[in-house]
Amino acid sequence: MSGSRPRATRTNAPPRDIPATGLAAPLNPRRIAALLGLAVLGALVGIAGTLVQSAWFPGGLVLALLAATGLFHGGRTLMGTQPGALAPAAGWLISVILLLGGRPEGDYVFGNELGLALFMLGGMAIAVICATMSRAPQLGADSGRPGK
Repeated sequence: MSGSRPRATRTNAPPRDIPATGLAAPLNPRRIAALLGLAVLGALVGIAGTLVQSAWFPGGLVLALLAATGLFHGGRTLMGTQPGALAPAAGWLISVILLLGGRPEGDYVFGNELGLALFMLGGMAIAVICATMSRAPQLGADSGRPGK
């Protein structure tokens, strides 16, 4: 049956050039620079958060985690993809782990173990939440359903 009728071609079909997004998108120097900038900001927020949470416990801990949340969510919103939240989270985690190592004199930046555990676990949980949250609905996007 397949050879009996020729298939009609659609002349008014929209073009099928769908740009790749997310990790499938081609490398873009501006995108790479933005992700590196977010990673540096993440490192700075990690260093500042480490100092603040140990100095003003428990208010400093809340402030440090709010700063990390703002950066991770802002990176996700700015870039529109998961790497937007993962880049500052990677910078944050690297800086916090480097500060965990301590100094040659034997002291270290973190004030107490409870603050350390809450800061590390809270920051990592916030990073995962921001990286895995669903995309925000596009403004003006029509769902095609009446009444929506």
